[in-house]
Amino acid sequence: MNVKAALVALLISLAVPHPATAQGFGGLGSAADESFAVPAPDPIFDFPRDHGPHPEYRIEWWYLTANMMGPNGTAYGLQWTLFRSALAPFETKGWDSPQIWFGNAAVTTPTAHYTSERFARGGTGQAGVTAAPFEAWIDEWHMRGETFDTMQLHAAGTQFSYDIALRAQGSLVFHGEDGFSVKSDQGQASYYYSQPFFDLSGTLTLPEGDVVVTGTAWLDREWSSQPLASDQTGWDWFSISFDEGEKLMGFRLRQSDGSYFTSGTWIMPDGQTTALPNGSFDATPLATVDVGGRDVPVRWQVRVPEYGVDVAVTAINSQAWMDVAVPYWEGPVTVTGNRTGVGYLEMTGYD
Repeated sequence: MNVKAALVALLISLAVPHPATAQGFGGLGSAADESFAVPAPDPIFDFPRDHGPHPEYRIEWWYLTANMMGPNGTAYGLQWTLFRSALAPFETKGWDSPQIWFGNAAVTTPTAHYTSERFARGGTGQAGVTAAPFEAWIDEWHMRGETFDTMQLHAAGTQFSYDIALRAQGSLVFHGEDGFSVKSDQGQASYYYSQPFFDLSGTLTLPEGDVVVTGTAWLDREWSSQPLASDQTGWDWFSISFDEGEKLMGFRLRQSDGSYFTSGTWIMPDGQTTALPNGSFDATPLATVDVGGRDVPVRWQVRVPEYGVDVAVTAINSQAWMDVAVPYWEGPVTVTGNRTGVGYLEMTGYD
């Protein structure tokens, strides 16, 4: 779920003649216009159609993170995102389209963090998604393939670019109850599934030159019309791939009274899942650093008692601040403790 909602909220604020409210990340904690569809329990997904856009819902994203290694053993992280935000629940041709798009790309190294962003209006061809063959694009940035399982990924900023091949080695994973992911005690929810089993290979182009990389990637798909409660102030989201083969998605939503709402998914190597209801996933900050004048937790203790998990999650680069229109922290992490692995951490609400 992560920063996607906050980012697309910016698009709403850019497209209307008044600023978005601060409550619930630009109004996303307030009730959506009744003309928008609202996620309901017991969803029935239809693939490949559901890999494409759902304009009847207010917000949506295609969000990929990757943990990679260079020839000399250096760890790298990669992010590629495309967000859709709707001012009205339909699509039209031309500049009067109510669909707005936002793109975000980043590369993280142990000593540097590079970011770039793009904006587009729907209906013009500048950005969009098609389900079959699959393609998500904004300007020349793209994630595309004949199917959702085998794709090519490209993005470029002023100081970086990447060209990556993705190949899925497992099945889709559905979060919450069969893809219906609840985000609060009040019942806010989204439809949420992932492809966490990508292997990757390709090339990063950095100021010091080209780096051939291999690794793994995790792609999130989510859409909703009101994913947050009005008293939620930020979130901390983890995706972890353990060396033993299991995977973990978990997040905590910070609430204004100091409490947390949590959710997660335990993923077996064969793709079988167990939902982790509120309170079953625990993430506690262990250390914070100054990131541009902000105190940001970059080392965490993560526990899942049901599976005996008690690990430390540590940022590869503590300064992985996304200095974009809606700023946040996101970067690759290492996992140590009674299990080992790699993953990604995303944190909002620390600015």
